[in-house]
Amino acid sequence: MTGSPVTGLGTSRLGPAERAASLDRMAREEFDVVVVGGGIVGAGAALDAATRGLSVAVVEARDFASGTSSRSSKLIHGGLRYLEQYNFDLVREALTERGHLLQQIAPHLVRPVPFILPTTHRVWERAYFGAGVALYDVLAFQMGNTRGVPHHRHLSRRGALRLAPSLRKDAFVGAIQLWDAQVDDARFVMTALRTAAEYGAQIASRTQCLGFLREGERVTGLRIRDLEGNTTSEVRAKQVVNATGVWTDDIQQLVGGRGQIHVKASKGIHLVVPKDRIHSATGILLRTEKSVLFVIPWGRHWIIGTTDTAWDLDKAHPAASKADIDYVLDHVNSVLTTPLTHDDVEGVYAGLRPLLTGETEETSKLSREHVVAHPVPGLVLVAGGKYTTYRVMAKDAIDAVAHGLDGKIPESCTDRVPLVGGDGFQAMWNARHRLASRSGLHVARIEHLLRRYGTLVDDLLALIAEKPDLGKPLAGAEDYLRAEIVYAASHEGARHLNDVLARRTRISIETWDRGVGVAQEAADLLGPVLGWSKKQRDREIEYYRKRVEAERASQTQEDDQEADARRRGAPDIVPTTAP
Repeated sequence: MTGSPVTGLGTSRLGPAERAASLDRMAREEFDVVVVGGGIVGAGAALDAATRGLSVAVVEARDFASGTSSRSSKLIHGGLRYLEQYNFDLVREALTERGHLLQQIAPHLVRPVPFILPTTHRVWERAYFGAGVALYDVLAFQMGNTRGVPHHRHLSRRGALRLAPSLRKDAFVGAIQLWDAQVDDARFVMTALRTAAEYGAQIASRTQCLGFLREGERVTGLRIRDLEGNTTSEVRAKQVVNATGVWTDDIQQLVGGRGQIHVKASKGIHLVVPKDRIHSATGILLRTEKSVLFVIPWGRHWIIGTTDTAWDLDKAHPAASKADIDYVLDHVNSVLTTPLTHDDVEGVYAGLRPLLTGETEETSKLSREHVVAHPVPGLVLVAGGKYTTYRVMAKDAIDAVAHGLDGKIPESCTDRVPLVGGDGFQAMWNARHRLASRSGLHVARIEHLLRRYGTLVDDLLALIAEKPDLGKPLAGAEDYLRAEIVYAASHEGARHLNDVLARRTRISIETWDRGVGVAQEAADLLGPVLGWSKKQRDREIEYYRKRVEAERASQTQEDDQEADARRRGAPDIVPTTAP
């Protein structure tokens, strides 16, 4: 699906040629709205605006989803712990969005996932948590969004151990099973951007906002730099949306000081361990003294997290310290029969939550609700919120844009617009055995591709039909096919080796060597698509190795300051032209 049979406005392809064409149009045209930020909120805002018939441009200083939006717990959930704060509206809103995502928007990318919540007191705790989980189900039912997600149920200790034999018998007396949903966060962002492109949005990563164009007090566009070509230009727009997450305050300073929204960064880290280290058929949800710790099924792995600590160091590369890793291991080991050690950890990643600041100094108590502001004419700011409610944030931001535009702008329709690859997914999933027979791939491979690309799987199968060698798995990362590496650059906006190993695939956290072993093969596949010389290929591989070395070194440091200093040791890859 490289064209747009529905709209005729554009292509969902985000390859090198499409990026160059978008930058050219940005320099020549005036847009209704320009979005700064290519994370989940920026992607959602671009899609919301484009599906209302507005002309849209998106600029992102690094890779799409390279900040918070690729480093989450990868859950689409209502926020069970917010019930304890009596924040029923936030939970209801999130559960409504969970239903939209599972049923209409992205059935190929978002799927149900079970958890058990162990309890340690037979009476009051079971009643307390049981009532909370029951309310969770009721709120979802009120929105009509329970389809595909079973209701909760109470389990005896014996019943819980049948599902999760790795739990220590003396660590709990019973459990409650509940369901939420999960997603590959970075892939979802990229797919949302591709959908916006299909509806006409012009999109360019590695494009930095240098400042704002002004006419009097009014913001009339951006000054941007293409970091890959090291050229600058101006993008004219009737409205600008700042959707930069933890960088919100930094962008606000470009319009003359601090504005109406202030964001504080909270660091959350996650560990990735092999599936065989924890014997369980379900995810596990544990309460800590500060928040909730998840043990989340993730293919042949578990993701375990998260933490919640203030972070005021490098926003681009938040670092997990040894103290962070020890904290997660200590808490999960409190309920496991066979404790995990540092040697069991395949991958580690750290991300920053953009929390709206309040009077409290504890980040766990800051607001997860979002705010939209219109501080000066022509500029809309949106910040806060959570991944699950990105669509509501985007809608509210574009509502504010519509208020600032002349003429009547249609209402948001994104609750009914499937992301590319989603329309017809169930029918194609039902035909997966026939697809396997026709393509010569094992049905397990077809299922893997369908869960990542949905009906766009035809693009991948066409690549393999043309070059059968692309149907082979990567040596050292056998979960992924060689075709997926090529497709990441030709269709999914990947510009660099790190983009592919860290976000288009999750090889950087799913392999013991963090992807170093496949770097050469992946670079050789990317080179022809991106026009790399041998010198550039070698540079990409060396940069990736240095990034992995810096991350590993940071994870042996005792505190944030030392971890940050080590992580900063790896330079960024852009610009692509070596000095």
